[in-house]
Amino acid sequence: MLGTRAGIEAEDLLKVVLLLVVVWIVLEIVGLIIGTVGWLLGPLKPILGLVILVLIVLWLLDRL
Repeated sequence: MLGTRAGIEAEDLLKVVLLLVVVWIVLEIVGLIIGTVGWLLGPLKPILGLVILVLIVLWLLDRL
C-alpha cells in the first residue's frame, strides 16, 4: 500500500512560489503608493474615508 505521497510536482510548486512572490511584490508597491497618498493627504484622511463610505452606500442603494 505504498502510494505516491507527493501529489504536486516540483515545477508546479515553483510556479506557486513564484506567484506568491509576485503577489507579495504587488502588495508592497500598492502599500507604498497608498502610504504616500495618505501622507500627502494628512488631515483629509477621515473626510476621504467618509466620502468613500457615502459613495458605497449610494451605490448599494442604486442612487448612484
